[in-house]
Amino acid sequence: MLRKVWALSVLFAFDGGVHVTIPNRSAVAPFRCLAAMPPEESTRAGIPPDCSSLGRGCREAEVGFEPKTIRPVNSRPNHRGISPPNNFRQMKALILVGGYGTRLRPLTLTHPKPIVEFCNKPMLLHQIEALIEVGVNEVILAVSKCADRSDSLESELLKHQKRLGTRITFSYETEAMGTAGPIALAKQWLIEDDSPFFVLNSDVVCEFPFETLIKFHQLHGKEGSIMVTQVEEPSKYGVVVYDQLTGRVDRFVEKPIDYVGNKINAGIYLLNTSVIDKIPLRPTSLEKEIFPKMAKAQQLYCLTLSGFWMDIGQPHDFLLGTNLFLKYLGKQKGESALANGPNIHGHVLIHPRATISPSCVLGPNVVVGPDCMIEDGVRVQNSTLLQGSVIRAHSWVSNCIVGWRCTIGQWVRMENVSVLGEDVMVSDELFVNGARVLPHKSILQSVVEPQIIM
Repeated sequence: MLRKVWALSVLFAFDGGVHVTIPNRSAVAPFRCLAAMPPEESTRAGIPPDCSSLGRGCREAEVGFEPKTIRPVNSRPNHRGISPPNNFRQMKALILVGGYGTRLRPLTLTHPKPIVEFCNKPMLLHQIEALIEVGVNEVILAVSKCADRSDSLESELLKHQKRLGTRITFSYETEAMGTAGPIALAKQWLIEDDSPFFVLNSDVVCEFPFETLIKFHQLHGKEGSIMVTQVEEPSKYGVVVYDQLTGRVDRFVEKPIDYVGNKINAGIYLLNTSVIDKIPLRPTSLEKEIFPKMAKAQQLYCLTLSGFWMDIGQPHDFLLGTNLFLKYLGKQKGESALANGPNIHGHVLIHPRATISPSCVLGPNVVVGPDCMIEDGVRVQNSTLLQGSVIRAHSWVSNCIVGWRCTIGQWVRMENVSVLGEDVMVSDELFVNGARVLPHKSILQSVVEPQIIM
């Protein structure tokens, strides 16, 4: 079912001005497009170097108005000066953003999940910036129109779009379309040229080796490539069974009782446009309906993801993903990218606008957001403090997420994956154990057992 919306085209001029074109209100389109002119045109690159060793290891959307957007000319070089290969000239990516972000509540009760800050950057920007690095010049966001605050998601990304220099398209679903349906819904954008396109789950954080995946996809020459990651307990997941030498996927086994392998789907794919014709315009699953058919036809290959990987869609995994990312950040950019000092233990990331008492002790695995204030004698470990939060003197915070503009009183002990929604106040001298506190609440007595505070 198509929803009547205004198709709004926003063009950023080089002088910093913004030109807005609003078409006839009667236009019918399930997409809203926000376009940015890339800062420069690029030269064309050749085929990447040999990577032979890699293999080892609705209804069609009806649109009554075509948004007037400025397209990139040729391929845009990435930040490292590398252009995509010749047959990957206009690469696109579809990110499965989804709907309400219920798993990350109470944070997502006031902020769309994609713009919740992960290590002081909106979650979605980690993926978008990595995609731009390999020459992706259009990112399509598959968003549920039923979800709250979709307008705030647009406005937030609009702030970053000029800096990113890429086109961002919002593809709105009027019903949940699964993981494959959004591809069919975005068909007319994805088939504008024959370059393969990325598909990503928005909750995934890793090293994003997109350039390696491109080379691997070129090497095997089939319709689809997926990334897999190794887990310790494969019986909890759907396992990918594949040829260890070539990477060709044989089958998928859901939560196997007997051991068949320890590699699971990592939520990162590179697909040829021919795959789109295999997907009906209805709620459809890539993992359960499309990929098994491709594997049977010997058209699906997998590449093992090196480095860390985490689905950060739940508070516990959000904190674990933070630990892994901080370790990666220190290794990739050097310890100078992280905080240091006599009272800093392990990996700690502090925003320049934060105010930290010299007598507090931070770390390991702590992120302090902008405009935060931490007073004398505070101890924080394995926790994230989002923008504007305050911890008063001599409090102890461990394995927690402190939401925007929260205040934790003096001599408070908070632990066990407690999560404070926006604008929560915790009174002095309380014990908070595993609480999930909804926004704008005041905690006046201790929370001894894990519970939701409404």
